Amino acid sequence: MAIVKPFRALRPLPESAAEVASVPYDVVNTVEARSLAGDNRLSFLRVSRPEIELPDDFDPYSAEVYQRAAANFRRLISEAPLVSEEVASFYLYRLTMEGRQQTGLVACCAVDEYDNDIIRKHEVTRRDKEDDRTRHILEINAQTGPVFLTYRSGVLIDELTRALVSLDPLFNFVAPDGIGHTIWRVPAALNEALIEGFARIPTLYIADGHHRARSASRVRQSLREVNPGHTGNEEYNFFQCVIFPADQLAILPYNRVVRDLAGQSPEEFFRALDGSFEVSENGSPSPTRRGEISMYLDGQWFGLRPRIDIQSRPRVIDRLDVSVLQDLLISPVLGIDDLRTDKRIDFVGGIRGTAELERLVDGGVAAVAFSLYPVSLDELMAISDAGEIMPPKSTWFEPKLRDGLLSHLI
Repeated sequence: MAIVKPFRALRPLPESAAEVASVPYDVVNTVEARSLAGDNRLSFLRVSRPEIELPDDFDPYSAEVYQRAAANFRRLISEAPLVSEEVASFYLYRLTMEGRQQTGLVACCAVDEYDNDIIRKHEVTRRDKEDDRTRHILEINAQTGPVFLTYRSGVLIDELTRALVSLDPLFNFVAPDGIGHTIWRVPAALNEALIEGFARIPTLYIADGHHRARSASRVRQSLREVNPGHTGNEEYNFFQCVIFPADQLAILPYNRVVRDLAGQSPEEFFRALDGSFEVSENGSPSPTRRGEISMYLDGQWFGLRPRIDIQSRPRVIDRLDVSVLQDLLISPVLGIDDLRTDKRIDFVGGIRGTAELERLVDGGVAAVAFSLYPVSLDELMAISDAGEIMPPKSTWFEPKLRDGLLSHLI
């Protein structure tokens, strides 16, 4: 069963929420984060990416960076200000993008359920990224961005939405990227119904935020070891999440660019493709269905269709277009076997569009780009249920939740 509990959020006042809220720490690099924060002293990027205040050549994993995060967090609490709720509460978080809305429950979930696979994963976390967020949480004693979870039935959220949308929201603003963010505090009278309702849900799935969840588990282990009076009810035994029904979510593709053709000329590259793909000229920049891949090379889009019967592959994971591309082209033709470590390949979130792929190739940053059809939530859940791991950089969820609006103190 899914255990959810309300929490006493640390949050900005409504009038400063838009200034405080920031994009997730892991969707921007240091240069982009510095530009977004600008001269806004209240930007939460000064807490989640404190290296933006330090010289370019500064080690982003040095002790001073985490100390700066803690100092900036204390300053923000004072200056924004950030206030702690008097009572533990649930919240409803609605995201609006280009007229499409998705609404989820903000709650704390049990680390035990993550560790015991009731909250299921589909991604392998990287140790360096785990270390970073674990240290960040321990330094500031708070989880400042939620893990994005989903589940199959939307009945609970639908009922809650109908009950709350007529009430005045706690926060309601449109961010600079055009995404609307609306948050309601759930009346305490509804808490027990939510707890009981989610207890009937057998499984939750991580959509986005695997490193945040894994770091919460490591933080719990670390704090439990130094707490002789550990009971299991301490706040560090829980992590902040937003739980969305699957039928409200949209997955965008995670596209690929490769820096070179592995020493091949374009002609040699096309000959190498011929055994595995039917190649058509004047292809669409975005595939219109599963089983098709679009490729941009030398200023032109091509369509790729595998010659093998993809549906005959036994596992769901092997039938994903990202797996087909890797198994039939990126590994054998371009010589890239490890997507997590090879510097010749990079990944472009679908929100950036295919024009970004063209820009990278036309500008000489990459030699070839691949545009993919997005993975479905059914596929993601089936892979998670099987205990398997998605290929790296397979899914891009949009819109993104904002950091700093609701923090969980541990």
